[in-house]
Amino acid sequence: MLQAYRPPLAYEPYSPAPSAASAADVYSATKGFLRRRGRVIAVVTAFAVVAGCLYISLAPPKYSGQAVLLIDTHKNQVFEPQQSPLGDLPIDSATVDTQIEVLKSERIALAVIQKLHLDLDPEFNSPSSGAVWFILGHILALLPSEAPKGPAPSADFKRTRVALAAFEGDLSVKRTGLTYTIEIDFRSRDPERAAEIANAIANAYVADTLAAKFDDTQRAADWLQERLKGLRDEASNAERAVVEFRAKNNLVDTGGELLNEQQITSLDKTLVDDRAQTAEAKARLDRVQHILSQQDPDPAGSEAATVTDSLHDDVITKLRQQYLEYGARLTDWTARYGAQHLAVVNIRNQMQLLRNAINDELRRIGETYKSEFEIAKAREDSVQKSLDELVATSHTADQAQVMLHGLESSAETYRSLYDSFLQHYTESTQQASFPVTNARLITEATRPLRRSSPNALLVLALSLIGGLGAGGAIAALREISDRAVRTTAQVEDRLQAECIGVLPVTRNAEESRFLAYDLGGEGEARNVQRDPNLLWRAGDTPLSRFAETIRAVKVAADLNGVGKRCKVIGVTSALPNEGKSTVALALAQTIALGGGRVALVDCDLRNSHLSNLLAPTADRGVLDAAFGRAGVGEVLWSDPASNFAFVPAGTSDPLPQSSELLGCEEMRGLFEALRGDYDYVVVDLAPLAPVVDARVATRLVDTFIMVVEWGRTSLDVAEHALERARGVHDNLLGVVLNKVDMKAFGRYETVHGGYYDDRVVARYGYTA
Repeated sequence: MLQAYRPPLAYEPYSPAPSAASAADVYSATKGFLRRRGRVIAVVTAFAVVAGCLYISLAPPKYSGQAVLLIDTHKNQVFEPQQSPLGDLPIDSATVDTQIEVLKSERIALAVIQKLHLDLDPEFNSPSSGAVWFILGHILALLPSEAPKGPAPSADFKRTRVALAAFEGDLSVKRTGLTYTIEIDFRSRDPERAAEIANAIANAYVADTLAAKFDDTQRAADWLQERLKGLRDEASNAERAVVEFRAKNNLVDTGGELLNEQQITSLDKTLVDDRAQTAEAKARLDRVQHILSQQDPDPAGSEAATVTDSLHDDVITKLRQQYLEYGARLTDWTARYGAQHLAVVNIRNQMQLLRNAINDELRRIGETYKSEFEIAKAREDSVQKSLDELVATSHTADQAQVMLHGLESSAETYRSLYDSFLQHYTESTQQASFPVTNARLITEATRPLRRSSPNALLVLALSLIGGLGAGGAIAALREISDRAVRTTAQVEDRLQAECIGVLPVTRNAEESRFLAYDLGGEGEARNVQRDPNLLWRAGDTPLSRFAETIRAVKVAADLNGVGKRCKVIGVTSALPNEGKSTVALALAQTIALGGGRVALVDCDLRNSHLSNLLAPTADRGVLDAAFGRAGVGEVLWSDPASNFAFVPAGTSDPLPQSSELLGCEEMRGLFEALRGDYDYVVVDLAPLAPVVDARVATRLVDTFIMVVEWGRTSLDVAEHALERARGVHDNLLGVVLNKVDMKAFGRYETVHGGYYDDRVVARYGYTA
């Protein structure tokens, strides 16, 4: 069909998606994907649903018994435990999860199995009784396995392990939200059995918790008892060491203070008092000696008066009083009778006697003060000496006291440890006598009224969802891995060429109208051989989509070569078996039926398939005409029905130097001769990927047509082939998609798929 340049498609599964896609683009892409891969998704989904139905029909029904267990640490205790420094902390999530693992442990499972004798129950002895398990069991039995070393296990052990595996498969334990409650679900074929086992699991857990606490408490009590004996001995030894050390070092404790310390304190106080008394005695002695040091001091003077007042001596006081009275009388009598009067002289003598008496008394007092000073000084020295001796002794006592403090601290530590361990031992003994568990059963399992598995709605829903998911994944994988050429947009975007035709696939070729054979003979007419083959479809079915597409290719060639005397058109492909020979013959036949003079030349010298079909008996061909071994007319074959000329390859063996032959001057001369005789020269060339012949043919051909097989040829291969053949790409007229499944093609051309709908061409009499 006619092809014009198409804008890039809105959905391109093989190129990167645009950075921003509109809702219409997304809808179009999704619709196209479902149109292409919907069958895969439907098949996988149907298979999953059928598998779900088979599971529902084959799986034995089971009933679920549910019990609810509460993990509670705030229950009343008979004996309050020791208060934690952090207070009463709540249970964290990890603790509840740990208890769930304990409920699912083998210890609890084996306890329930032994209590209820589940190892003798047929349901647990042969859990693989279903059809699926039966098949899987036989498959696993065929697999090689190495026998374990050692003695073979007993029958009871095997029976218990089989029952344990079945038990664990039917048990489900989970936490209820963020609460401290745990749901215990057990599935069984017998509803009564399901409820019984669920309750037995909860009771076994509570009993195991109690037993574990009792064992821990008992082990702790035994250890504490042994430890108490050692601590008691160590505390006694430490206290005995303190007493012995005190006795050895004469360390007497008087009200929390050592005797030596009390003595030092007392002597220090006494020494201070003695020093004060000595100083006072020394001061009095110095004063008296100072007065006596003066020669015959006057008792009426200020110094004598001060000393007399400070001494408080009655004798001196009286003598001084008399002296003062005589002095007053002397003054009066001297003024009255004169200094030489006998009475005045007697008074003066009496005063001298009193002065001498006072001096004698002062000297006696001085001797007394001296004696008191010496006594005070001796007492001070004695106290100082005693204090020095105690201080010297106290250094040894201090060292002994340091060691004593260490011994006392050790004794107190051992005593504290002993008291603490004794308290813990008492608490452990009490808890062992009255064990309390933190778990309790708050909801007992009862007989279920309906089966829990298989849940038909759930299984079907999961099957449907899983089938859709798996089908979508498989479809997406196939979509991503599909690198073949599918759309015209891919040709235009990746190959940078216009798609000038889409040839539909034809599975049944029609019978040809007539059959002609080679007449043989030199100079006689040589007619190409016609047989029931797709090669002749363009002429045999002119109203077909195939013929219309070939006409579109011819129009494209005409428009590309306007003004040229002759057009040499080379037909090639990326890989073999893509239909290039069919397109070349159909194009030549279409041009000839339109009245044009056309010559079809087979230049695929490595694999002359077209010559084998049209002129299997030809012994001369294009090489003979090029190198002068035969004239052009001698190698030509013709088709009487359409009147096109055919130049066969003329050789049945592959030529290793075919590229040099096509590029020589003799071959160019042959094509110049053909240009002069014909309006069109259609050349069937070798594919681009395996050989280089088509690259050399750029000297002979005006324009190229590349045939690409739809749904088979990889875009990467076609792109690489054109990149290596730059001359072909630069002179490329366009690309023809061959062997296209038009129904599937419409699913890939999501936007322009209606362009290829049969209803578009049906009104003009076209057939498929």
